[in-house]
Amino acid sequence: MSIAQRIIELKDALPPHVTLIAVSKLHPVEALQEAYDVGQRVFGENRVQELTAKYPLLPSDIQWHFVGTLQTNKVKYIAPFIDTIQSIDSLNLLKEVEKQAIKYNRRIRVLLEVYIAEETTKHGFDMDECRLLFRENQLDAYPHVIVAGLMGMATFKDDTEQVQKEFQALKALFDEIKHSGNVGDSFTELSMGMSDDYPIAIQNGSTMIRVGTLIFGVRGN
Repeated sequence: MSIAQRIIELKDALPPHVTLIAVSKLHPVEALQEAYDVGQRVFGENRVQELTAKYPLLPSDIQWHFVGTLQTNKVKYIAPFIDTIQSIDSLNLLKEVEKQAIKYNRRIRVLLEVYIAEETTKHGFDMDECRLLFRENQLDAYPHVIVAGLMGMATFKDDTEQVQKEFQALKALFDEIKHSGNVGDSFTELSMGMSDDYPIAIQNGSTMIRVGTLIFGVRGN
């Protein structure tokens, strides 16, 4: 099945409130163009060097999401054009995004990454840290950053009950924060689910899924 066919089938099966982010790490611009040609407009990358190389070669109306671990010294390279940074996992990173947003006279949309998995390789704020950011209005210090929601990655395992439990916990946190009165109208997105677990994520309230392998095949092939 072609990339175009995979995109069409996947989008046709998604609820209307769920945004498909086509994660294109290690795939050539020709593959992204094929997805674009059938209507895909939101793409995700997790390497700054790869993103900045692809950006000028593809249509300007693509919404680029950065979905990988982001070093503070790399923010400046994507700040001029990035639509959303989904992997804000520390206040230091948030401060740098604010600094670069000011430099480029932009407001940059971000998601706060929350640590929900039982894996030490994952990143993010723990749930109590995340609550405090909103409860103590710490995010008011970053007026050029739009905090649009939360992101999380479940444990990579076949235990669907464990994955569901982790997604449910993040959805509960999202709802708690959203209804706390400490967020604005822009706090709408819950990014959960990838190629292996996106159906469970959608069942548990995801508004964005980050899908790579199901669209483009195994990375680098």
